[in-house]
Amino acid sequence: MNSIDLEFILVFLIIISILLIIFNRTISNIDNKFINWLIYQSKSFLPILLIVLFLRSFLAEPFRIPSGSMLPTLLIGDYILVNKYQYGIRLPVTKFKLVEISNPERGDVVVFRYPGNEKINFIKRVVGIPGDIVRYEDKNLYVNNIKYKKVKENEHMYINDFFREEIDIFTESNKTKSYNVLNDNMSPSNDDTFKVPKGKYFVMGDNRDHSSDSRYWGFVPNENLVGKAFLIWMSFNSNNYSLKYKRIGNSIK
Repeated sequence: MNSIDLEFILVFLIIISILLIIFNRTISNIDNKFINWLIYQSKSFLPILLIVLFLRSFLAEPFRIPSGSMLPTLLIGDYILVNKYQYGIRLPVTKFKLVEISNPERGDVVVFRYPGNEKINFIKRVVGIPGDIVRYEDKNLYVNNIKYKKVKENEHMYINDFFREEIDIFTESNKTKSYNVLNDNMSPSNDDTFKVPKGKYFVMGDNRDHSSDSRYWGFVPNENLVGKAFLIWMSFNSNNYSLKYKRIGNSIK
């Protein structure tokens, strides 16, 4: 997912704007057209920059889905909104948590900074929370020795986006949430068992056999959480340059 640190850019522009405004008040008569133009622009755009920073840092942030690791839940070309305060309010840039609100639950779709390179944002589904024992065996998920129910499905509204003969689609469910996952019958199961440490989360992609996730690179620290994905606000098909209108406004389950 997009790795440009727009938050840092916004904070930088706000600081520059404030400094220019202070400079203008300190020295009222400036005989330089370019500096006067900069000061004028700073006064005009500072309120907008502050509003954008507030909305993006504390309320919701947009992301684009560039890969198929979350198929069939999220398609390549989906544009989503992420709730930034669901898991606590953090300061921009520093990511210091000011207010604790809630913690991720099993089944949440979350955006986080990839532990291997925190400039990159990943999106996956939370499978295990601190203290859980997660086992993946023969393409079945077990959490604390409880096997998640899997029911094979034959239909999906956007099945052409991922269907191949070796692909099966299932509804996977625990006691509180259900969602679709994909299994590739040509890929190995990669069976293993994991104990989730304190303050960390175990995440997996819904495209189980084609996802780089906690099975391969480890756990997600709480401080790396960006927010909870909750809405598809746009969906674009790059193959024929069209919109998937029926996906617009759908909640993310």
